[in-house]
Amino acid sequence: MKALVLRLDAPMLSFGTTAIDHLGFTDYFPGTALLTGLIGNALGWEHRDFDKLQRLQERLRYAARWDIRPVRMVDYQTVDLGQPKMAEAGWTTRGKPEHRTGGSAKKETHQRYRHYWTDGLMTVVLTLLDEEEPDLNQIAQALRRPSRPLFLGRKSCLPSRPLLDPHTPIVEGEDLLEILRRVPRWVRSVGKDSRRHTGSEDLLPACWPDEIGTPSEIRGELKRVFDLRDWKNQLPAGSRWRMEGVIDVKESIEVN
Repeated sequence: MKALVLRLDAPMLSFGTTAIDHLGFTDYFPGTALLTGLIGNALGWEHRDFDKLQRLQERLRYAARWDIRPVRMVDYQTVDLGQPKMAEAGWTTRGKPEHRTGGSAKKETHQRYRHYWTDGLMTVVLTLLDEEEPDLNQIAQALRRPSRPLFLGRKSCLPSRPLLDPHTPIVEGEDLLEILRRVPRWVRSVGKDSRRHTGSEDLLPACWPDEIGTPSEIRGELKRVFDLRDWKNQLPAGSRWRMEGVIDVKESIEVN
């Protein structure tokens, strides 16, 4: 099996999950739809390319781990949509202006709470089922030179570095969990007093496909997640099972 190695490093990350009214929560790990949209954005696909996005989502498999555990942050946001400036078109990463619609609701004051992860560093290894296009090499090239700016969940979550691992962008292994445990852990080069940021923990939080199971030497449990999307109708749609637990990684690399 071949897998791409991504390093998600950003001041803020948001992986989305079930939203309740004005509360926008974030999952602890990225979801299948999020990674599908990230790749589709890098490839230059648009919302109307829903057949491509749906097929990519069906083919995508991944495992992820926190090399440096993040800190949760809740951002309180309020906006008066009745201001004259809010009637103007908003910016997008698609190169086209976005106009607001929505009747009287677009003129009210809105309040909401958005959850983020801060100061974390994550490694993701992902692969694709079946030999179709796009393949891993095409996705790797798109991540090196994306068609549009990329963000990790929300538009405010801009990556601090290129997403593709600069040294081993593609790795081969038995399965995604084996690859994830073998890929070196990244730790930041910071002062000796900032132990949380150096990544000194022996066991790292991780998730991986449920079909792999849990080897006897590591701890894991089955969890149901709601991270699939109906790309044609632009709606959350469906759930799946994944394994979550803690894993050990023997090799570490210090990065700036």
